[in-house]
Amino acid sequence: MIAATTIANWQLLSFIALILLSSFASWKLALGLGKDLWWGACRTYTQLMLMGFVLTYVFKTSHPLITLGLFTWMIFWASRIISGRIKHKPFPLQLPIFTTMAITYISITAITVGGFLQNDPWYNPVVFITIGGMVIGNSMNAVAISLERLFSDLREKRFEVEQRLLFGADFKQASAPLLRDAIRAGMIPSINSLMGVGLVFIPGMMTGQILGGEDPVNAARYQILIMLLVSASTAIGCSAITLYMLKKCFNKDQQIKPEV
Repeated sequence: MIAATTIANWQLLSFIALILLSSFASWKLALGLGKDLWWGACRTYTQLMLMGFVLTYVFKTSHPLITLGLFTWMIFWASRIISGRIKHKPFPLQLPIFTTMAITYISITAITVGGFLQNDPWYNPVVFITIGGMVIGNSMNAVAISLERLFSDLREKRFEVEQRLLFGADFKQASAPLLRDAIRAGMIPSINSLMGVGLVFIPGMMTGQILGGEDPVNAARYQILIMLLVSASTAIGCSAITLYMLKKCFNKDQQIKPEV
């Protein structure tokens, strides 16, 4: 079994050449992405190194409040990013997104770590934070896609929804096709990953474990767990958040709010 390779600082900085190449392509094709590429690269270096130092402390402490506090902090930033990616917000989104994600993903991760994996204690940060972080990261994109699709369809198909309301349907019945399309749109990337994993690509967790010297078969077992967990949490998170946001688009008289 190969030993993990330590990456020196100069090696890490040398990968800036990849950003230079991407920036050149952006400039040559007039894509206007150069600034975003460099800002994203700077944030990646800073945020991941900072996270490395924070996790070193959290793993040594192994206290439930610290573990849950860090996990909640990660959910806060996920909700902020999702809210920022929605172009036309009918109302403030971050607080309801954060609340729904926190309840959903803390519960799912705790059940997975303490129940299915039977890890003792259930709040073991080495397992809880790493698995929970992958759940948040993958679900974040799905939730953003679902909400963008929901609000877009509700604006474009408002007349159809109002017609159903006039014929006696409640808001759930009137907007059911929109809700299904929104959740389906958010789930497509996750389903595509399930279809292509092991054939088209080797996922990040499995790659990291293999590079760290883990047996490839055991790494595959963990990756199967993560893929299924991410798919389930994405479905639950998208459904819960999208349904909650849909409800907020209607008033108590089953009418679409003017701001929507």
